[in-house]
Amino acid sequence: MRLEDRSLGFVINFLLGVAWAAVLIGAVSSFLSFYQNSFLFALVSALIGAIPGMIGVLFLEYIIMSREKYEELKKQTKLLQQLVAQKEKDS
Repeated sequence: MRLEDRSLGFVINFLLGVAWAAVLIGAVSSFLSFYQNSFLFALVSALIGAIPGMIGVLFLEYIIMSREKYEELKKQTKLLQQLVAQKEKDS
């Protein structure tokens, strides 16, 4: 898990798995629905069927990255405050 908060990490990773399942189900069901017409048409429809799940994956990855950025900024702020306090102490 990439997130510090274990409960939030569990929920996000679970939803990420659901989004990937939606990608797979959308692609396979669209492909099999239009396979009788044309193979090329079936491939295009599979790509279109996978789009909603991929949007979900991208959204959840964005949430994970923004949370990681927030945690990193908190660490940097703490270190900067320590440096300022040390500089004031030395002066």
